[in-house]
Amino acid sequence: MKIVVAGGTGVVGSKLVDILRRRGHEVRIASRAAGVDVLTRQGLDDVMVGAEAVVDVLNAPSFDDETAMRFFETSSRNILEAAAAEGVRHYLALSIVGCERLQASGYFRAKLAQEKLVQAGGVPYSILRSTQFFEFLDAVVDDSLDGDAVRLAPARVQFIAAEDVAAALADIVERAPANNTIEVAGPDLFRLDDLVRRFLAARRDQRPVVADPAALYFGATLNDETLISGAVPRFGHTEFDLWLRRAGKTAA
Repeated sequence: MKIVVAGGTGVVGSKLVDILRRRGHEVRIASRAAGVDVLTRQGLDDVMVGAEAVVDVLNAPSFDDETAMRFFETSSRNILEAAAAEGVRHYLALSIVGCERLQASGYFRAKLAQEKLVQAGGVPYSILRSTQFFEFLDAVVDDSLDGDAVRLAPARVQFIAAEDVAAALADIVERAPANNTIEVAGPDLFRLDDLVRRFLAARRDQRPVVADPAALYFGATLNDETLISGAVPRFGHTEFDLWLRRAGKTAA
């Protein structure tokens, strides 16, 4: 199958490209490094020629409300138009579990807007909503700093390894379009403050983690259901401790 991966050099995208190529698919990467600009459409129509499926795993360059909305709306419209013109049979977009419950955050509003564009785009589609990535924990820490402390809501979370998300995307793109939303989540439940505390301890980072139910998560309030998948998710298999060991070896 000829598959275009938009964002194929990113955290999830690079892993997805590797999986798809090992499975024998012809994969093209739509990224600036490959001469494709999804915002201006430079190179986009060319990379789409002959494509049977498109996987969009792009991320906005900033969590800023206006930047994120402009990026996801513009890139999604452009890719959908190019895919429709080429007769692409399956458009698969990566989104976020709970984005509809996090609308106080401009970033999550932008992701929900992206979903709606995909649903109305006229191309057969699947949307994979993933829980947060373990690889995203650095950003969580940075966003939650209060002086030297890390202040987080003790809400339930189901973080997942990016590699497990890539594997789920690879499986879904090989199937018929669901024309619906699918969810994937990590194998274990954590409290967000406990997860970050373990993450920092593994790095010998001594900054204290403070559990604060009122702490915001990228501008939004969390409760025990906000970042939790629905009743029938696909589960990743990589447990946090295994991911930590692998991440430590990579860093070393």
